[in-house]
This record gives sequence, structure tokens and C-alpha cells, in this order.
Amino acid sequence: MKKAIVCFLLPMIFLMMTFTPALAEEDKKDDEEKLIPDSAMDISKDNTYPNPTQDLPKLHPSELAEELLQSTDITIENPELIKMFNESTIKSSKLAIGMNVSIYLGQWPLAYESDESKINWDFEKVNTNILDNRGGNEGKKIHYHQEQQKRIKGGLTAEIPNGDMVQKLMLLKATEKLQLPLSFSTVIGYNTKTDRVYNVAPKTMGYLDTYAPAVNEKGKVTYGEVYLRMKGDKKWLDVKNVTQQGIGAWIPVQDYVHLRIQTTKQAR
Repeated sequence: MKKAIVCFLLPMIFLMMTFTPALAEEDKKDDEEKLIPDSAMDISKDNTYPNPTQDLPKLHPSELAEELLQSTDITIENPELIKMFNESTIKSSKLAIGMNVSIYLGQWPLAYESDESKINWDFEKVNTNILDNRGGNEGKKIHYHQEQQKRIKGGLTAEIPNGDMVQKLMLLKATEKLQLPLSFSTVIGYNTKTDRVYNVAPKTMGYLDTYAPAVNEKGKVTYGEVYLRMKGDKKWLDVKNVTQQGIGAWIPVQDYVHLRIQTTKQAR
């Protein structure tokens, strides 16, 4: 009897082990798809205004930069600071044996830590198409057609030192998290349209409202005063007066629109 139970359970355990990863992958895929609602559309191929692709600088540190970044416990992710290290050269010299130097490089936003990234699909209304079917006896169709060029701008929710650098850090982190095309400024061109249609019943007015989505990004930026220290043939970074500051930003989702259809019965 025990042998029969074991023979029955072993194949079941094997099947569970085989299919569990596949189910997990399917659940992950479902979660990713839920990020973008069915009422939203990618208009990158339809947009009459060619938005430039955001060049997000993912710099690979040089040998010197890597050595300097690893010399401190403070996380440094600012691509402009890393670029400075990449473009620098320090050569050892016999005359440097008694050298003890401290070079102040300035106060920098060093890194950004994201706490929350939420998409508001109705961030800004950019268009309304209207179809009057109050005198009709059968249904008519309405589709999205951009009637004016619209620029959607994001930005930080408060003033903060080195705001431009902080925006780049936040953009990098939000794009990495959401895997969506993000930009602090994006344009929907005049005459952009799609093939998706909506029905407007007889005796009704149809209103197709179009919104531009944006990410509400919230987190903390780390600041610090950066010193380059050299003593003899050794070199390292000394980061002082490290502080953290909370910050938020609105970052538009590039080349996406969110469509909402409303119909109302009105007397002519």
C-alpha cells in the first residue's frame, strides 16, 4: 500500500516542480501587462512628431574611476561625476612620495533612491474628439484624432540644489523600474490618429477624451561634498557632510495616450 502511494506521489511532485517556474513566469508577465491598461495606447508609430529617444547615460567607469568609487562607502551613481573621473588621469611619480593633497571637487547629488513610482494615466488632457449622433438612427464610430500639437512637461515638485542632475538620476531610476519610455518633455503631434474605434449609439453625443500619462516618482537624493585625496602613490575619495533630501517629480510617459469614451443622451 505504501509503495503504491509513493509511486503515485512521485510523479505529482515532479509535475509540480516542472510547472511551478512556468506559472511564476506567467504571473510575472501578467503583472507587467497590468502596468499598461487596455484603455492606453502606444502611439510611437502613429505620432506625427518624432520625439527623440532619451539618451540615458549608463557610463562604464574607467579603471581609475572604479578605483575611486570603491574607495568610499558612499554610493555614487551620478553619471556626470563618473564622467569626470573617466576623463581624468593621475600618474604616479617618484617626486610624489611625500605628497599629501586634498582637492575639493564640490558638492554633488551622489545617488537617488526610489521609494515609489506610480503612473497617473490621466495626468494631462490633450485632446477631445466629439461625434454628434443625436439625430442618427444607427450607431456611428469615433476614433482618436489629435486636433492640436501638444507638449507635455514634467519636472521636480520642489526646488532642490543641482535640479538638472537630480532629474537625470530620477529619470534613470524610474525608467529602469518601469521599463517605459520616459522624458521630462514630450510632444504629441497634430493629426496623430489611431485605428481604434468606439461606438456611439443613436440619439447620443460621443466624447472621446485623450490624456497624456506621467509617472509620479518619489524618493530620496543623497548629497555630499567630494574630495579627491592623494598621499604618496595612494588615491581615494573622501565624501563629507553627507545629507539626504526627499524629492518628487512628474515624468511624462513618451508616446503613450490614455483614451476615455463618454456618451450622453441630449435633446436636439
